[in-house]
Amino acid sequence: MFNAVIDAPFGKVGIRLEADTVREIVYLPDSVDNVAPDSPLAKEAAQQIERYLERASAGFDLPLAAVGTAFQRRVWAAISEIPPGVVLTYGQLARQVGSVPRAVGQACGSNYFPLVIPCHRVVASNGIGGFAHHAGENFFRDVKRWLLAHEGVPYA
Repeated sequence: MFNAVIDAPFGKVGIRLEADTVREIVYLPDSVDNVAPDSPLAKEAAQQIERYLERASAGFDLPLAAVGTAFQRRVWAAISEIPPGVVLTYGQLARQVGSVPRAVGQACGSNYFPLVIPCHRVVASNGIGGFAHHAGENFFRDVKRWLLAHEGVPYA
């Protein structure tokens, strides 16, 4: 169940809350029904996501649930520092956090807060890479391509 489901240029975005925090943001296909925000926080999250979808430079200020391992949170913090329009490879980010590319890729794929923590800005050294643990699924790669193009970074 989602606390809100909103339209996006690539499908839908689902928002789940837990207490007074955003618990998860999910990319959904266009076939999923919209859900009107059911709380002030769901409405605020939806508005901030809509602002980003209109203007890539828009930032986020949402209370995020304390989820993930210490390593994942370290990777997500580094990803959060990547500005719109800039991409790093998994290897570059791995060197930055003192790890290896595969572990960084796994942490990226486990990101509960895409858009807010912009894991789409991390790519493979030989192309776009996977997205949200869906390396072979076109829907998720198309979402990643749209997000990068929205930020001025086209990927075929």
